[in-house]
Amino acid sequence: MRLNRFLAAAGFGSRRACDELIASGAVSMNSHAVEKLATTVGEADEVRVNGRIARAARLLHLIVNKPRGLIVSKADEKGRDTVFNLLPPQYSNLFHVGRLDKESEGLLILTNDGDLAQLLTHPAHGVEKEYDVTLDKPFNLEDAAKMLKGIFIEGGRARFENLRQIAPTRLKVVLRQGIKRQIRLMFYDRGYEVERLVRVRIGPIREPEMRAGMYRVLAPAEVSALRASAAKNTKPKRPPRKPNRPRKAPGVLN
Repeated sequence: MRLNRFLAAAGFGSRRACDELIASGAVSMNSHAVEKLATTVGEADEVRVNGRIARAARLLHLIVNKPRGLIVSKADEKGRDTVFNLLPPQYSNLFHVGRLDKESEGLLILTNDGDLAQLLTHPAHGVEKEYDVTLDKPFNLEDAAKMLKGIFIEGGRARFENLRQIAPTRLKVVLRQGIKRQIRLMFYDRGYEVERLVRVRIGPIREPEMRAGMYRVLAPAEVSALRASAAKNTKPKRPPRKPNRPRKAPGVLN
């Protein structure tokens, strides 16, 4: 098993976060500091992080219905309650996949599965996330075309994958991007304030009966469906560009 995957399974964050941990010099294997990110771990190898033995835990996947007012973080420097306050201590080694800001609500995945976290958050996979959005005033459908085509906000060019109006001030929005505060900033750009924002779907996972503050373990079939959703939406890699052939000087024959 590759080292970053092993560390992710041991609860040290996503594979990208574990790569950063390795690069910082905090990881050793069999009493030797690890320098190569491509290092693999065997059953007999002892891995330590900052001197503490790391053990790969059983992969676990939770779906949580985050209430408004909680921070999506393991700890908060201001002492505010986090989404981990909803969970018993045995889930303290999990990490959140993506984020919801303090004022937003809805579905959030917590796991120690770095591979799944990579699939769900990497922009190349474009896993859909659906939101129920309530605005401060009626939505003008003339704005929909611009928001589906894309507008520039802080963080880059942002667009909605789908947008459907279900009431004058209420819409369903589907994203495949993950720009920070994307929905709020996009509506603000068009002159609206978001009064309520609820994530109601992640890929194929919906929880219409789950009350705010509740959580449950995802079944293996649901985890497989999440992986399949990521694979289905993966953008094909562009073929490498062919190098330009040197131009011949006039009158020169090869």
